[in-house]
Amino acid sequence: MPGQNPSVNVTQVVEWQDGHPRRMQDYLVVEEPLEIRVNHAPLTVTMRTPGHDLELAAGFLLTEGLIETASQISALREGTANGDSNGNLVEIELDGVHLDREQLQRNFFAASSCGVCGKASIEAIRLRRLKRLEPGFEIDAKLVCGLPEKLRGAQAIFGRTGGLHAAAVFDRSGELIAIREDVGRHNAVDKVVGWALLAGKLPLSDCILMVSGRGGFEIIQKALAAGFPVVISVSAPSSLAVQLAREMGLTLIGFLRDQRFVVYAGESRCVASRLR
Repeated sequence: MPGQNPSVNVTQVVEWQDGHPRRMQDYLVVEEPLEIRVNHAPLTVTMRTPGHDLELAAGFLLTEGLIETASQISALREGTANGDSNGNLVEIELDGVHLDREQLQRNFFAASSCGVCGKASIEAIRLRRLKRLEPGFEIDAKLVCGLPEKLRGAQAIFGRTGGLHAAAVFDRSGELIAIREDVGRHNAVDKVVGWALLAGKLPLSDCILMVSGRGGFEIIQKALAAGFPVVISVSAPSSLAVQLAREMGLTLIGFLRDQRFVVYAGESRCVASRLR
């Protein structure tokens, strides 16, 4: 039942239609804080939709540049934060990884999406030594146009609440490999990257990342960390996201609706959309 799903709450609302009210039951997406602790010390708190919390925490560490491989995680477990009966805590123990305040500030500054300096953000990516993506992976434009329908069909919680973002992994033939939902689009990406990290599937150099909503800088940063050659967003990307994608050789597609999309970077990978 949806009411038993930790990602969904049931509530009573009043709906107005054609000037007439009626009381009805509705579903709301759950949003709760998740504290991530590393080596017994608080690292960060993020607002997320409960579910796949271990993947979220592991993916966060990877996409923020705090770890490089799953082997650096010696323990990963859920806990209870400050007596909260709902849990809302993930504890991680790292082996052979030294974290300092300056490193954390640099990584979190680069991940910010609230108007940070473009030059500083791009420079932080360079300092992480993320490799420019290799050419060779190609996708068919007709295949791209069919992905939104597959994404919507797999969004079980969004279908009930209408309030979640999704991140999905597709292979080169357009088959859905994994999907995660969350109230935050960056959390959804971290969850799906964490899934790949813990399953030993990184880098995802032969896969496509598709996200609902816009393709912001932080999404591109996380996609690069996971090795995705192609990122597709339903809405528009930001200017800094386009700049980063072009510099790193990533294909960035936006405004994917019906039979139309816009290629902002890496158009050579779209085999049926050569520039005229």
